[in-house]
Amino acid sequence: MKNQIKSPGDANERSAGILLHITSLPSRFGVGDIGPAAFAFADFLAEAKQNYWQLLPLSPTGKAQQYSPYSASSSMAGNTLLISPELLAFDGLLSITDLKNSEIRNTGKCDYRYAEKIRKKLFHKAFKSFQKQSSDMAKDFEVYKEREAMWLTDFALFEVLKNKNGSKPWYEWDKEEMQRKPAAMSRASNKFSAKIEQIKWLQFIFDRQWSSLKTYCTEKEISLFGDLPFYVSHDSVDVWANKDFFAVDEKGKLKGVAGVPPDYFNADGQLWGMPVFDWDALEKQNFKWWIDRLRKNIELFDIVRLDHFRAFADYWEVPASERTAKNGSWKRGPGSPFFKSVRDQLGYLPFVAEDLGDINDAVHKLRQQFNFPGMKILQFAFGGDFPMSGYLPHNYTSNFVAYTGTHDNNTTKGWYRKDLSKIERNNINDYLGKKVDATNVSLELIRIAYGSVARSVIVPMQDVLNLNESARMNTPASVKNNWLWRMKSKEMPEQAGHVLRTLSELYDRA
Repeated sequence: MKNQIKSPGDANERSAGILLHITSLPSRFGVGDIGPAAFAFADFLAEAKQNYWQLLPLSPTGKAQQYSPYSASSSMAGNTLLISPELLAFDGLLSITDLKNSEIRNTGKCDYRYAEKIRKKLFHKAFKSFQKQSSDMAKDFEVYKEREAMWLTDFALFEVLKNKNGSKPWYEWDKEEMQRKPAAMSRASNKFSAKIEQIKWLQFIFDRQWSSLKTYCTEKEISLFGDLPFYVSHDSVDVWANKDFFAVDEKGKLKGVAGVPPDYFNADGQLWGMPVFDWDALEKQNFKWWIDRLRKNIELFDIVRLDHFRAFADYWEVPASERTAKNGSWKRGPGSPFFKSVRDQLGYLPFVAEDLGDINDAVHKLRQQFNFPGMKILQFAFGGDFPMSGYLPHNYTSNFVAYTGTHDNNTTKGWYRKDLSKIERNNINDYLGKKVDATNVSLELIRIAYGSVARSVIVPMQDVLNLNESARMNTPASVKNNWLWRMKSKEMPEQAGHVLRTLSELYDRA
């Protein structure tokens, strides 16, 4: 099949796809989920001759993280907010009445609090129904627990202890629990055994539903394109269970913090609050923790974007005592030995490098050494270095994925309306040889991306629908009004699919 490829950097085929996170799907229960709307969207992609469905990370997140998929409590677990109540009913674990009593109108925005509240109630009922049954699902659950025990046991313990400690971060827990003393872990396992079992079961259900969707996409010749954040949250099971691999002290306090140095946009740089890795300790273990994480992601997805790729070459570390990122320093990343070890242990490297921003020669060389496709963003193309910008299609080479914008950009219509100068608008007109305005800018940029030599093109669904800035997914450095946009069922018109299909066929991406 044309799109079912192990390593996009080795493929000659031209391809195209859509960026749409699961939470942005229409659904009946507060946020998009892995239910009927996800399968319907796969149908839409297939009809539109799209090869890829790109998503954001699927890791668990919550109110404390502002529901950001890039700030998760576990790098291995799935986000149970994405579990479909409708599929639980299909399995006989909920009733039609349960579903009807839990519906909420889709306003075009995610309602995470309602989604959490109603799912807590439905999940408890579904788990009780499961426990009363003797079925193949119960056997599958036992197999799942054994297969995933490497991370699942720690995750379930972390969740019950976090609840016991009033949701405080793990480094503020009782000393014995914070330090994972065997006696404390044994007591918690016994005392909270029922809750632990339900936590594990919900992960099993997430895996079961996701596997069903992935199989369906494969049958439709659609590859799932995932996203892997480079760093993990300080308050996560990953750091709690693997302190030696992170820059934290014996009490769990941060020693070295991730971020980026000052630049034109931010005089203080950015301080992300996540611990940097102890790469020496990881290398002594043959990078096992990282490779387990990558293995999990390539089980979930066919291709994975490596966010903040430059940190594999070098990364900015800031002492935890600093209040800004100014006084950090560059440290060498794991580089080539890391990816050689990954290739040796996993057998292949199905990755795309997020090589945006201030990138140096070491990053370019690392990406090229392993033939990882990079990224080109058209919204970056029409500024001060026009027409020499590397983001303009005439400067592309083939081993790239071209985007109109990403989840961190404004929608293309919103960008044109709110973010562009008159000079930049004139540059767009000159480049396209026609008058462009807010009504057609999205389609025109999609067209030149499709016509470029970039091997793959990914377009956010908001741009397919030509939505304005109110549909923006995320504004970096802002913690308000992010990750909220949802598509309504009526917003997936047949005409949009027809346009995509025509472009895919016209530019040999079908």
